[in-house]
Amino acid sequence: MSLNPRLVKESFSVVEPQAAKATAYFYGRLFAESPHLRGMFPPAMDVQRDRLFSALTRIVWSVDSPDGMAAYLGQLGRDHRKYGVVADHYTAVGNALLATIRRFAADVWTDEIEAAWVSAFAAAADAMIRSAEQDAGVSPAWWLAEVIDHEPRHRDIAVLTLRPTQPLPYTPGQYVNVQTARWPRVWRTFSIANAPRPDNTIRLHVRAVPGGWVSTALARHTRIGDTVMLGPPMGTMGPRENSERDVLCVAGGTGLAPLKAVIESIIGSGRRPNIHLLYGARTAGELYDLPDLIAMASSFPWLRVLPVVSDEPSYDGMRGHLPEVTQRFHSWAEHDVYVCGPTAMVNETVRRLQSDGVPLSRIHRDVVPDERAV
Repeated sequence: MSLNPRLVKESFSVVEPQAAKATAYFYGRLFAESPHLRGMFPPAMDVQRDRLFSALTRIVWSVDSPDGMAAYLGQLGRDHRKYGVVADHYTAVGNALLATIRRFAADVWTDEIEAAWVSAFAAAADAMIRSAEQDAGVSPAWWLAEVIDHEPRHRDIAVLTLRPTQPLPYTPGQYVNVQTARWPRVWRTFSIANAPRPDNTIRLHVRAVPGGWVSTALARHTRIGDTVMLGPPMGTMGPRENSERDVLCVAGGTGLAPLKAVIESIIGSGRRPNIHLLYGARTAGELYDLPDLIAMASSFPWLRVLPVVSDEPSYDGMRGHLPEVTQRFHSWAEHDVYVCGPTAMVNETVRRLQSDGVPLSRIHRDVVPDERAV
């Protein structure tokens, strides 16, 4: 059965505007037909629904880009090991997904579209299963990590240092899913805020968000000596090792974390590009990592840190919103650009940079999802 990306994309575009209803239907169908799977999911399904549709959207729109899709599916397959997912579970998921797409794309549905979806899901499932099986003999499904430092930086922000009990291989710019003892089966995503270290420790920048179970537990209730669980590192926003271009980093709130890891990696590589970091927050007090950044800049003169505050009129430094602030400088068209923060900020920053002549291929972006929100 041949893959038909056009039919998959066209039919999915009909489903996309009905995302909330479609994901609710999918999980209702899945749990009705396979009730034993319900125990693998968290009690509250709101974030899980968003994650499902986000992942499905990414897969669908990259279905005709085999290399990019293969890398993403490989990460998903490895990550799903921590939930206890095995090959047989994909059949139930595929049946529920096909029923969902068929229902919400009923006006355009044909046998040809159904065949395209069956083929696409089979290819995706095979890639994830293969990745998980290859990883099983090499890496654990999850890592235990001890909290060795917990530093409150602001009313809602803390910086945690963790020491995994086994080596955690990752590249700068990646993120991990975290589970706390306080909320079993609830995993939330946080970026690793440092380049790999000889002592295997990692840092997380955590903002407690309203209704955020895991972020609140980490920021306010976690103590030195506690243990958390980590999923395998994911994400592809790493530094371009062979690039000789100067670098622009645009960080909103705790979106700073992966960009700090990227900057550390560049410094450690021995390269000497000029690095501009635009570091934005609503108030000066929320520039929680500024002392560390100033220390980095003092030891690496090619790094320029530019704090930006948007909602504090009395602030005597640079004021404004990050997307607009990027346009106050000379052209960034010859730079490698890294952007991380809230969705709206990232999207608008990328749009403005493109309009100013920065090729999309040089813009490496990450959106702060779930409980990494700033």
